[in-house]
Amino acid sequence: MSVVLFQGYCLQYFFGSFLESRWKSRWNGLCMAVLYAAGLYGLSRVFRQDSVMQYDDYWETVWKMVLSLCILFVLAMYFYKALRPVSVFLVITFQAVADISRYVAVILFGKMGDRVVDIWNWCVERGIITSDRALMLMLNGSILAVQLLQYLVISLLFYVSLRKIVRDFKEKDYEIRRTELLFLLTPSAAGLFICLLLRIIMVTLEDKVPKMLYDRYPILTIVLPAILLLSLLSILYGVKLFQDMVYRNKAKSERVILKNQVKSLQEHMEEMERIYSEIRAMKHDMKNTLAVTLHLSMEKKDELQEYLADLNQAFDRLDMRFRTGNTVADTLLNMKYHEAVRLVPGLEMDTDRLVFPQNLKIHSYDIGIILGNAVDNAVRACRKLKEKEPEAEAFIRFVSMQKGNLLVLKVENSFDGKLVRKPLEEFPVTDKPDKENHGMGLVNIKNTVEKYHGTMDYMVKGRVFILSMMMKNERGNEDGFWSDK
Repeated sequence: MSVVLFQGYCLQYFFGSFLESRWKSRWNGLCMAVLYAAGLYGLSRVFRQDSVMQYDDYWETVWKMVLSLCILFVLAMYFYKALRPVSVFLVITFQAVADISRYVAVILFGKMGDRVVDIWNWCVERGIITSDRALMLMLNGSILAVQLLQYLVISLLFYVSLRKIVRDFKEKDYEIRRTELLFLLTPSAAGLFICLLLRIIMVTLEDKVPKMLYDRYPILTIVLPAILLLSLLSILYGVKLFQDMVYRNKAKSERVILKNQVKSLQEHMEEMERIYSEIRAMKHDMKNTLAVTLHLSMEKKDELQEYLADLNQAFDRLDMRFRTGNTVADTLLNMKYHEAVRLVPGLEMDTDRLVFPQNLKIHSYDIGIILGNAVDNAVRACRKLKEKEPEAEAFIRFVSMQKGNLLVLKVENSFDGKLVRKPLEEFPVTDKPDKENHGMGLVNIKNTVEKYHGTMDYMVKGRVFILSMMMKNERGNEDGFWSDK
């Protein structure tokens, strides 16, 4: 019972490290441990303890394992918000580690108990022990010591394994995908079925007398624990490998973000350089322009009007169409607009309600990343809509507002009303062939927003895609941490 209660404590520690608790009581851990122990005690009463000694009663073993998993699922659902894919991994892995720890200790110390009995029998045969009372004391004491050592090894191996999983599984809020879940579950499920197989075949009949399998084949006392320990190691290092994969993917995403940031900054610099070059050219030619204007005003008024119209168009090219209060945003939107109208004829880009506060503390290049990716996605959706329906209205609308210390941005755009979603995927799937290097727009926006303790969400209303972002108006550092300075 002490071992089972300890396993109940490990259960609440294991689940609590990954899942959010439903209840705020400090007694949750104790209640969960007691209920877990009560559930296992109920199973031991339903299924006879000596059923393992019956050769053809393997169905009881199967049902006992199934019901044990059900108990774990019920406890997880009751005490935690467990509607997550990782909950399946937690339940299967907990049961697998518990069974492997128990079988390793039982096989190793079961043979040790037999050896202790043989030693005392040898002492009786040699006359070293002559009293029955002394023999019983030595037998009971040694068997008790072996059992205590066995339970200690079970608990220690069980706790150390769970603790290593918790420590190695650092990205506990990571949304596990289907293939990743299968990758994590495979070692745990394999270990669980190995224990089930051992439970079924451990006892054999020899002349209608039950006998342990490793008594018949002594080499199994080494082989079976080795197989079980290897299975346990595959679970532990499977988690470690999975975390390494997550880190590599995260690093890859960060490299893509950095690449997009550099590309965006380069585009901004090129646009600003173009504007300033034209300004310098206009300034250089201003004297000639004034001279031509003066001459035409005196002699040829029609040519003057045409000349002034051309001059006005030249100045229009230098004019910033969008004024949001942020230089980077104005430059980016101006540049993206001129690119977009070539790809999507008739595109309307409304920024009248996009105004940034004067005390904006968010890095300008982060604003550029957010708006740049949002505009690229919106233009792509409008272009796809126009290709299907040339007469359809194509628009992109921007809205911003400040609520206290929070900056709220919203981008709305028309699209064809079709989004490709996959189960367990956070964002719609890109329709580009190169899915590894595309479809990162929303990911880039989310990662940038989270630098400022913000959130990002999207919704669809008919044929309008609405992207919403909310973040703190506080200075963020480029490594993802932020400060009030």
